[in-house]
Amino acid sequence: MAGRRGALIVLEGADRAGKSTQAKRLVESLKERGYQAEGMRFPERTTEIGRLVGSYLEKKSNLEDHTNFSLHWCKQPDVGLPKPDIVLFLDISAEAAAKRGDFGNERYETSAFQKMVQKRYAELMEDRSLNWQVIDAAQSMEEVHSAIRQLSEDIIQEAKDQPLGKLWVESDT
Repeated sequence: MAGRRGALIVLEGADRAGKSTQAKRLVESLKERGYQAEGMRFPERTTEIGRLVGSYLEKKSNLEDHTNFSLHWCKQPDVGLPKPDIVLFLDISAEAAAKRGDFGNERYETSAFQKMVQKRYAELMEDRSLNWQVIDAAQSMEEVHSAIRQLSEDIIQEAKDQPLGKLWVESDT
């Protein structure tokens, strides 16, 4: 039997789906309920690399852009990382996201690009080796939070006695 461990909960979604807001709310909620919880984000824009990425995304600087959004390209940076216990996908249409505050301020915040991002996520969700759960991010902030909190608390209980896996080993990519 594996030793007790925490759960790795990942929030994913296109731009303006509410990932940052909901991640903060989840960490606060779990702490209030007595869990040890820590949030991380990528890109972490307070680091040197994060500031560079942020500056590029915010259209404050230019970099050579060789973007290749093949499924293989999307998965490659994560090969071998700890496998999430659950991936909560905050699903929102490009049209609904475009109505949210500050949409368009960043380089890739266009409806056409966000539709391409949604397509890549749909391809990633075909991988049944991951526990993808889709949440309608067009709901109210509280409804989204409630769904995330419930799924997270359930997976925390499930994961505590399970071994931690590795994400997308070479044969999976």
